[in-house]
Amino acid sequence: MTIRSLSAITLAVSDMARSVTFYRTLGFELFAGDERSSFVTFRAGPKSFLNLQLDPAHAPVQKIWGRVIFWVDDVDATHRRAVTAGYTPDMAPSDAPWGERYFHLHDPDGHELSIAKPLAE
Repeated sequence: MTIRSLSAITLAVSDMARSVTFYRTLGFELFAGDERSSFVTFRAGPKSFLNLQLDPAHAPVQKIWGRVIFWVDDVDATHRRAVTAGYTPDMAPSDAPWGERYFHLHDPDGHELSIAKPLAE
C-alpha cells in the first residue's frame, strides 16, 4: 500500500465566523459552507482541502498538537495580508536551510500554521 496524497485536514474551531474570516484573509478559497455553518471546507490546492468543524468543547487547543504546512505562491504577500488584517505572525518570512521561504502563525484557535514556498521554484 502506498499513500498517494492528503485529502483533507480538519481543525476544531470555537467561532466559525472568526475562523472563516481568518482563513479567507490568508487566501483560502471557500468550497462549502459559510460563517454560519458548523462545518466549512476550503480548497487547499487542486485536490486537497482544509475543513473547519465548530467544536467549542475542543477549541481553542490547549497544548502543542503539531503544525499544518501550506504552500502558497507568494509567502511575503500572504504575510503582508495577515499583518494588514491585524493578525500577528510568529515571525517574518525567512529562507530556511531546508529550501523553503516560510513564516509561522497561529489561527484564532491556536492551530499552528506554516506558510511556505520552495525556494527552487
